[in-house]
Amino acid sequence: MPTADADRDTTDVAALLERGRTLATPVLKAAIERLAPPMDTVAAYHFGWIDAAGHPAEGDGGKAVRPALALLSAEAAGAAPEAGIPGAVAVELVHNFSLLHDDLMDGDEQRRHRDTVWKVHGPAQAILVGDALFALANEILLELGTLEAGRAARRLTTASRALIDGQAQDISYEHRERVSVEECLEMEGNKTGALLACAVSIGAVLGGADDRTADALERYGYHLGLAFQAVDDLLGIWGDPEATGKQTWSDLRQRKKSLPVVAALAAEGPAAERLGSLLAADAKANDFENFSEDEFAARAALIEEAGGRAWTEAEARRQHTVAIEALSGVGMPDHVREQLTALADFVVVRKR
Repeated sequence: MPTADADRDTTDVAALLERGRTLATPVLKAAIERLAPPMDTVAAYHFGWIDAAGHPAEGDGGKAVRPALALLSAEAAGAAPEAGIPGAVAVELVHNFSLLHDDLMDGDEQRRHRDTVWKVHGPAQAILVGDALFALANEILLELGTLEAGRAARRLTTASRALIDGQAQDISYEHRERVSVEECLEMEGNKTGALLACAVSIGAVLGGADDRTADALERYGYHLGLAFQAVDDLLGIWGDPEATGKQTWSDLRQRKKSLPVVAALAAEGPAAERLGSLLAADAKANDFENFSEDEFAARAALIEEAGGRAWTEAEARRQHTVAIEALSGVGMPDHVREQLTALADFVVVRKR
């Protein structure tokens, strides 16, 4: 991870994330209140505002990176951060639509340290609420009725389609013995990069930026998304469950072809060969879900020995560098550039 990040004032990043959360949440809650019962309460549970019994709760609503980026992108265009609020909310709705569906498709029972929606309210509600959030996202933008809102909606729709493509690729890769590094990066660019790219351009568009500025900000967001996902892949294998809110070795349990796995399999040497043999056997195993902690730990150790962990850490740093370089073509206030850089650093050094 970038060593310079240790010297950066992380309080500033925390304040940026909190600003995004504080400004976006009231509008987000108002949007959720439009949903018909019981979808409104199911969505409120997903966002952490209530518990499974319907009582008010102070749940973990996520990192709020996307809302923070949307507000900053409005400022990059010379507008007030508030101009980016509808974009922040729209992107957050699409992001959570994907989480609701992903948790069901992946069989994940925990998110943000508590049971997922499908586990509590059933698969049907997870699907319906996810669909409703997707529809709400475009409604929030289009009801503004401005030319900029139409431009923003087009970018969000394009990003949403890429996100869905990425999820389809992710699922199909689980059933393949081998996936190339290039295929994995393409999938992660769709699944994570596209929506982060939209988040960091949508506020600028709503703030009146031209396409050249918005496209440059998108490039920053896209490569930031690839860095973000590379770190996520590392946490999916070696992350602390207390920090991530997921099981130990969570991605290995789901047979995900994440970057560390794919990079390790592409390497030469006995560790890569042994890993390939084990994963091929795992795909045919009838008792895979009953594997012991030691068996998953052994696979993680082989991934590391084959170089998959080190390669993914280096890729996160590389994508971080490319993201920062993309900002050089955008004229913006110095403090906004510094804040976008600080957020990029945060994404690469986070532990959850």
